[in-house]
Amino acid sequence: MELQQKHRAKDRDMQLIMGNLLRIGVLLSMTVVFVGGVIYLIGFGQQKADYSEFIMDDAGFFSLASIWAGILDLNGKAIIQLGILLLIFTPISRVILAVISFFIERDYLYVLIGLMILSIILFSLSNKLAG
Repeated sequence: MELQQKHRAKDRDMQLIMGNLLRIGVLLSMTVVFVGGVIYLIGFGQQKADYSEFIMDDAGFFSLASIWAGILDLNGKAIIQLGILLLIFTPISRVILAVISFFIERDYLYVLIGLMILSIILFSLSNKLAG
């Protein structure tokens, strides 16, 4: 009986940690995007937006190095991009934490399933599916 209570307590602790991880990740990314938006509006708020033509390469923040360089220059678009990356990484970190939790519990079937999910996510983020 005592073993079941310890197992339930561990499950509750992991659920609490994972829930907090998701909450903190979303709040952190939201804050970073907000700060980036404020910085962007301070610099470019008076410009009139032209939406007649979509130019994808206009931002120029497609790599971590370019995002980091933009952050060091206090570029609002780069800071917004960092916030979006944090938002993308939040559920990925939750999957990683779940795999670690399953490994600690020696539930190897769920470790395998979690690693498969993680590999699918990372594969899709690597632009192999984008053409």
